[in-house]
Formats: sequence, C-alpha cells, structure tokens
Amino acid sequence: MNSLAYFAAKFIKFRLAHSSAAAQRLGAEMCKDPKTKLLRLLLPLSNGPSIDQGVQTDDTDILNCTVNALKDGHIVAVPTDTIYGLACLAQNSEAVKKIYDIKGRNGNKPLAICVGEIRDIHKYCKVKVVEELLHDLLPGPVTLVFERSEVLNTDLNPFTSLVGVRIPDHAFMRRLCQMCDEPLALTSANISSQTSTVEVHEFQELWSKLAVVVDGGPIGDQSRLGSTVVDLSVLGKYHIIRPGCALSSTLDVLEHKYGLSEDSGKE
Repeated sequence: MNSLAYFAAKFIKFRLAHSSAAAQRLGAEMCKDPKTKLLRLLLPLSNGPSIDQGVQTDDTDILNCTVNALKDGHIVAVPTDTIYGLACLAQNSEAVKKIYDIKGRNGNKPLAICVGEIRDIHKYCKVKVVEELLHDLLPGPVTLVFERSEVLNTDLNPFTSLVGVRIPDHAFMRRLCQMCDEPLALTSANISSQTSTVEVHEFQELWSKLAVVVDGGPIGDQSRLGSTVVDLSVLGKYHIIRPGCALSSTLDVLEHKYGLSEDSGKE
C-alpha cells in the first residue's frame, strides 16, 4: 500500500506540474508576428449548456487578455458554436473599420453583434417577438435580425436600420461578452468570400493582423454553414436570410410553436 500511495503521489505531482506548465503558455506562445498572441484554451468550451459551470483558471487568464485587447481597439479571433470568428467592440468605430479591412469585406455587407445574455438584446434591438421565443432559440447557432435601437453605434452597418444579434452556445464567448459589458461585432474568420474556418490554422494568413487568436480546438459543427440567419423585424412574420446549420429546428420553433408565417414579400 505504501508503494501504491508513493506512485499515486508522484502521479498527482506530475499532473499538477503539467497543469502549471500549461498555464504559463499565456503570453509565452506567440505567432510569427510578436504582437499577436496565440492562446489555447485548456479545454474547448463549445456547446456547453450554461456558463454557470464556470471557466477554468487558465482560461480566465485568456479571457482577461482578450478583453484587454478588445478594449484597446484591437481585433481578435475567437471560437463560437458554429465557426471561428473575428470580433471587435461594436461601439468602437475604428475597430469596426479594421475588421472590414482585415477581411477585405464589402462595406455594404453588415456585421452581426454578439451579446452574452438575452436581456442585452433589448438594449440594442427593438424586439417584436415574445420573450419565450428568444429563450427557445438562444443561446444557439441562430442569428436573429431586428430593427436596431438608437443605442447601437451608428457607424456599424449605417446602410440599414436592422441588425443581426447572436448569443453563441459557447461558454468562452458568452463570458467574453459579459466581461466586455458591451456588444461585440462578429464575422467569420476568413478572407471575404473564402470558406469559413473550423480550426485556427485555416485562417493563419490573418494572424499577423490580429491582437489575439484564441484556439478552442476544432469546432464541433464541421458543416461550415455558419448560423441560421432569420429576420424577425416584422410583427408575426419571419424571413430566412441564410439557411445555415439550424434551419429545420429554427423553423419548427417559429412556425409550429409560435405560429409565425413566412414573409413572402421579402427576397
């Protein structure tokens, strides 16, 4: 028994040392550009049912680093529940411009916003559906489009009165939004018109233009379809803008549970 206890103690000591070494990777592991931090989450935190399960200490350091970069006006790459994304503070006009420049994105194509809680949606959007519908679809792989409120940055999508909003089913992303205490502008982590990415190495050509790249491992949904985008800006109606990866389940909620009808007047 003494021998068994000895080896058990040695094993625990090894695991603790290994965990400590992993924690030291924050700031120690850099991309080719010395200004870009490549930070690996200890465990992928995708598709978790609730952020109440908590974020590991090491990932809390990564959260703090990412928040600081965002608050300084930089662009970061982050994992979501569908694909990897590029994010900045939606209320920062210069950062919004940067994200378009990095992607080579058409300036007339809108950016969605990402928030941490359903209650935040009401601050930035004029919601015309019942609260229960929001809870049935979010958090999840769906972008809901509403009329924007006056609080939202007027330099974000100035060409439209609408805005898409997401709450990814991803613990790291939800906690990041909560810590920033303001919406993130979010778009796919790729050069515009190229394939969406589900691993960080797939958009490596963008790393040097980013302050932080958060590696959450391979995204579970390998379809690369991105979120289902649905316009709910007209009372009692819905319009699918992009089918995405959750079309069937989204239609089931909209039509069968809440009796919304398709807005045939929109293209």
